[in-house]
Amino acid sequence: MSAATGVAGGRPSADLRPSPRRARRLVGDYLPAVLVAVAGLVIWELAVRGLNMRAFILPAPTAIASALGTYWNDTRFPVSKAALNTLTEAIGGFAIGTGAGILVALVATRWGVARALLLPIAVAANAIPIIALSPLFNAWFGITNPLSKMMMAAVLSFFPVMANMTRGLSGADPAALELMRSYAASEATILRKLRFPNSLPYLFTALKLASTLSLIGAIVAEYFGGQTAVLGQLVITSISALRFDVTWACITLAAGAGIVFYLLLALAERLVIPWHSSVRDPG
Repeated sequence: MSAATGVAGGRPSADLRPSPRRARRLVGDYLPAVLVAVAGLVIWELAVRGLNMRAFILPAPTAIASALGTYWNDTRFPVSKAALNTLTEAIGGFAIGTGAGILVALVATRWGVARALLLPIAVAANAIPIIALSPLFNAWFGITNPLSKMMMAAVLSFFPVMANMTRGLSGADPAALELMRSYAASEATILRKLRFPNSLPYLFTALKLASTLSLIGAIVAEYFGGQTAVLGQLVITSISALRFDVTWACITLAAGAGIVFYLLLALAERLVIPWHSSVRDPG
C-alpha cells in the first residue's frame, strides 16, 4: 500500500513529499498574493513621492524600512526588543486563553449542567469592551507585570477557541456515537477516539483566529501603561516625538508577527490533520 493511498486509523494518510504538481499548485496559490503585495508597495512608494506626502500622513515604505534598520537595536526606540516583548505577551496570552477555552469546552460537552452555566458567562465575558478590562488587569496583576497584558490577550483568545471546540466536540456523528456506545465504549474512549478528532478542524480554525486576536489584545493593553520596550508604548512614544516612520515600523513588525504566527498554525494544521478535506490536496 503506497504512502499516498494508505490508511492510518481509518483515515487516509497524507503524502507530504514534494512533487512538481504540488509545487505548481503552491506557486499558483501564493504567487498572485505576492505580486499584489509587491505592486501595492511600489504604488505606495510612488504615490508618496509623487504627491509629496508629509511623513505624519503616510511615510514611504523605504522610510519605514530605513527606520527598522536604524532603530533595530536603538536605546530610545528599541523596535526589536519591543517586538520580542510584545510577542512574548501575545504568545503567553494565547496559551492561557486557548487552554482555558479547551478546558471549558470539554467540561461543557461532558456535563449539560456545566454547559448551561458556563456558556452564558463566556458570552458575557466576550461582550465586555477590552479597553474596560485593561485597567482592571493592571490593578490585579501589576501595571509592569507582563501577565496583565497576557490576560488581555487571553480574553480575546478564549471565546473563539471555546465556541469552536464546543461545536466540534458536540458535533460528532450520531451514528458513530451510537455504534461506540453499543460496544460499551466509555466516555473517555469516545472522547479520545471520536469527539476529539472531530473537533480538531474546528480547533485549528479557532487557533488561527486567536493568533491575531492575541496580538491585538497585547498591544491594546500596552497602551494603558507598563513596560516601555513594547510595541504599544513605542507607538505612543514615537507619535509624541513625531517619528511616524518608527510608528509604522512598529505596525509593520506587529503585522509581520501576526502573519508568521498564522502561517505556523496553518502548517501545524497540515501536519496534525492531513486527512481533513480543508488541508488535503484535491485530486
